[in-house]
Amino acid sequence: MKLIIAIIKPFKLDEAREAVTALGIAGMTVSEVKGFGRQKGQTEIYRGAEYATNMVPKVKIELVCDDNLAPRIVEALQHSANTGSIGDGKIFVLDVAQAVRIRTGETDDAAL
Repeated sequence: MKLIIAIIKPFKLDEAREAVTALGIAGMTVSEVKGFGRQKGQTEIYRGAEYATNMVPKVKIELVCDDNLAPRIVEALQHSANTGSIGDGKIFVLDVAQAVRIRTGETDDAAL
């Protein structure tokens, strides 16, 4: 199993969700996060004054899938979250040793 973590722009969340559900993903966790990368923050105007923020709002998607499905999910996330501009985000893929469904006790692929 693989854990896929994607950090993307917030307005691309619906497209990303639709892309992975089309591949058969039944669930994922979404968190609102802040961070910075190469863009080093952004400038915002509030009540006529300009403020520089060093943290940019992003959305973090986490989902677990079968090893064979992971490359297709990564590709779907990359295409759906791409705007072609700086700050589009990152995708990380990690190995998962075990998964357990709390309600039934099912493990690994059956727990997904």
